[in-house]
Amino acid sequence: MRRPSVLFINRVYPPVRGASGRVLRDLARSFAREGWNVTVLTTGPRAGKDRDGGILLRRIRGRAKPSNVFGYGLLWIRLLLTASRLKRTDLVITLSDPPMLINVGHILKRFKKNRHIHWCHDLYPDIFPALNVNMPNALMDYFKKKSHEALQSADKIVVVGRCMAQTLINQGIDPAHITFIPNWPDYELGKPSRPQAANDEAQKIDGSKPFEYQIKDGPKFRVLYAGNIGRAHPVDVILDAAAMLDEEHPEIEFAFIGDGPRFDYIARERVRRGLNNIRMLPFQPQNRLREVMESGDVHLISVKDEALGMLVPCKLYSAFAVGRPSIFVGPEESEMARVINDFRAGAVVSQDNAAELAHYIKTFRMNSEAWFAAHEGAMLAGNVFVPKESIEAWVQRAWSVVEGDIKQTDVAVAS
Repeated sequence: MRRPSVLFINRVYPPVRGASGRVLRDLARSFAREGWNVTVLTTGPRAGKDRDGGILLRRIRGRAKPSNVFGYGLLWIRLLLTASRLKRTDLVITLSDPPMLINVGHILKRFKKNRHIHWCHDLYPDIFPALNVNMPNALMDYFKKKSHEALQSADKIVVVGRCMAQTLINQGIDPAHITFIPNWPDYELGKPSRPQAANDEAQKIDGSKPFEYQIKDGPKFRVLYAGNIGRAHPVDVILDAAAMLDEEHPEIEFAFIGDGPRFDYIARERVRRGLNNIRMLPFQPQNRLREVMESGDVHLISVKDEALGMLVPCKLYSAFAVGRPSIFVGPEESEMARVINDFRAGAVVSQDNAAELAHYIKTFRMNSEAWFAAHEGAMLAGNVFVPKESIEAWVQRAWSVVEGDIKQTDVAVAS
């Protein structure tokens, strides 16, 4: 049997930062190890070809963060044009960045006759209102129609949450075409923390920026929000809870480490409200990831109610990987809430209940039995949500989609 070929398409791929790019690299490398011919079409500061082990990287020039919808639209067009000029592959796997990328896969399938799997990290255009992206109703209806056509045409849709699967089923997508495969934590979190000397040496090798910030200053009880803080993540409830705890529990610290559209808003509110219990740090080098995640005594994840079934953050799996309890701020029906409740690994709070959020934070701070019980739940979940399980499921699904075509090709060649 000949080696199958696959083309992945996504806007971000390391070293360009983004959660979808991280899991894409893990998956692409696994496909290459399984014997697939792997190509990744993505963006970067310069256009060209490159290699990542057994992966052929094709980059178009594009900004790390387009400034508006027109920038994303231009990238979409350039990705489509570039993909259409590449050699046909047996399988195309599209992710969700830029928005409506599924339609690139739909067009390629139609004209190149390849198989198509859509890896749905964000459900577009449905999530636009939750991101405060306003557009005329006629345009929204048009995008919804085109997205629905592409979803129906895909050979398989891989979703990262059961709530997302339910949303698609409610929209009339055949459940037989939907597969739930959860995302996974960074491989770096499976390694023990390195001493500072080792990190300094690693920075000389990989060229990462020297570490300039103390991750944790003193014996604070840290409530950690690590990663992107986007428009679909409610933060006012967190700020309100911080205000409630500021004077009563000065030993409790809220730490935001990362960036995103809401990062500057949090910084302004911290000054306006005079909140002394909020600390903000930029993204840290990859080789400090485990140290960052372990610095949180409790992790925060948040999703707007309006975004239910349209996105599933990866942050929870990172918290599990280091055995930390989590508090999810968002709808009870979401994948994050279900997992936390199933494993008793933390608490779930509605997005408008700052008092309840402050209560759970105080409980984990003051009640060691409650913290250790949630810690044990997180450790148990951390042994379940591991890269190996999800990646093996992914490879099996991909083979099931293309193996019929591969066998037919082999027969034709033999004849």
